Amino acid sequence: MAHPDPATYRNPVLDADWSDPDVIRVGDDFYLTASSFSRIPGLPLLHSRDLVNWTLVGHALERLEPAAEFAVPRHDHGVWAPSLRRHDDRFWIFWGDPDRGIFQVNAPEIRGPWTRPTLVKEGRGLIDPCPLWDAETGEAYLVHAWAKSRAGVKNRITGHRMHPDGTSLLDEGKVIVDGDRLPGWFTLEGPKLYRHDGRFWILAPAGGVATGWQGAFRARDFFGPYEERIVLDQGDTDVNGPHQGGWVRTPSGEDWFLHFQQRGAYGRVVHLQPMRWGADGWPVIGDAGTPVRAHRLPDLPVQPPAAPATDDDFPGGRFGRQWQWTANPRDGWATHHFGDGLRLTCVRTGAATESATEAAHDLRRVPNVLTQRLPGTPCAVETELTLHGTRPGARAGLAVLGDAYCWIGLERDADGGVHVVHRFAETGADRERDAGHPRPAPGGRVRLRVEIGPAARCRFSYDTGDGPRPSGPVFTATPWRWVGALLGLFALAPAGPDHAGSAAFTAFRVTPL
Repeated sequence: MAHPDPATYRNPVLDADWSDPDVIRVGDDFYLTASSFSRIPGLPLLHSRDLVNWTLVGHALERLEPAAEFAVPRHDHGVWAPSLRRHDDRFWIFWGDPDRGIFQVNAPEIRGPWTRPTLVKEGRGLIDPCPLWDAETGEAYLVHAWAKSRAGVKNRITGHRMHPDGTSLLDEGKVIVDGDRLPGWFTLEGPKLYRHDGRFWILAPAGGVATGWQGAFRARDFFGPYEERIVLDQGDTDVNGPHQGGWVRTPSGEDWFLHFQQRGAYGRVVHLQPMRWGADGWPVIGDAGTPVRAHRLPDLPVQPPAAPATDDDFPGGRFGRQWQWTANPRDGWATHHFGDGLRLTCVRTGAATESATEAAHDLRRVPNVLTQRLPGTPCAVETELTLHGTRPGARAGLAVLGDAYCWIGLERDADGGVHVVHRFAETGADRERDAGHPRPAPGGRVRLRVEIGPAARCRFSYDTGDGPRPSGPVFTATPWRWVGALLGLFALAPAGPDHAGSAAFTAFRVTPL
């Protein structure tokens, strides 16, 4: 986001959950990708000309595989910590699926077409891979970290020689940095591999996402031995756990580092730090190793303010790039048409899961929830909803979705009437509960609103035509383990044999408060 002083910017530059960012420059353009976990489309692709103003230009992953396993939400699984590179006139993205191994996709242009995923190394607990094609020697390498929850080990970085075509590895791998041998180091992960000044460099965080730091490692030989240094930590700032990101150099030779900060329900927001190489050859990030909150702009052409879109009029019934399903989508969840507005089918809750019962009252288990990231600053979210679902129990609404969730919307009663309903589920609860009293919704129409204040405290309200009315107590949004809270739109119906109708959403707006 831009700072009022036109010569400076203010962090975070991406104030939403763009988790585990990696960045490259190609000519005058900068590109960034981030973790997408089990949301689809996955592997978001962002573009900037100044490292401060970013737009979302697409995604590199259309479906998660195995498709059957990701037919239901698997929050915190899927795509972890990707690395983005440019080599041999192609874009490459490598990522770790902690349950399956290391994958890659590639494309001639950032907007694609992207290949289907290739499994580069199979195994559980293999995460945070990063390739390097060494222009000096023609060799290719890959590093990755480990997830203890799957592999039983962590706090180490493994290195491989890689086939130059990026499809396979040429050896069994070797631990090239062992955090257990470094006093005070723990949870070493997220490595990014570079060549600089005749050395191999690994920029890797440690210490945990909420309280950790950014480390740098260097060696003359890829397999080590490596020296280490902490190059960025919180210090006396309010930027907790500043780490895991990528280094990029501008055409004029300036160095910059993009990293995340863990902010609870808001997820991992992205900061831009100045970077330089000290007289001793080590990188110096931020203000002598602590994060900057504001700084002069990079030496790049001034760009107009920009940020990934949040608003949507759903032209032609199509939703914008900012939206993702919570699992691999199925045909018929959203209906294309010639007017504006989003038409979601009231999906029978047993249609995309083996058990209708377990999904019927829990949005966390429903695959057909259309989501976007929760903004990192106070805002009001509004949309208009018309329920065309004709069967009893058909419902649709606006949700704030996390390990706990809350939604407000419309539901059709057994007698054919439509009511405004407001429901929530606590962390660990297996069923929803009412958060407000049902109210009649004449004509099956309502305007929905949620105001999201500091600390992600959410106040819901509705308007059926006679003015806005508050509903229920304050709900505090929560993240999943690794994923920030999400805004969601959905339409559902209880299990049954016939078509249950649809719901129409119009004029989705996110307004700063």
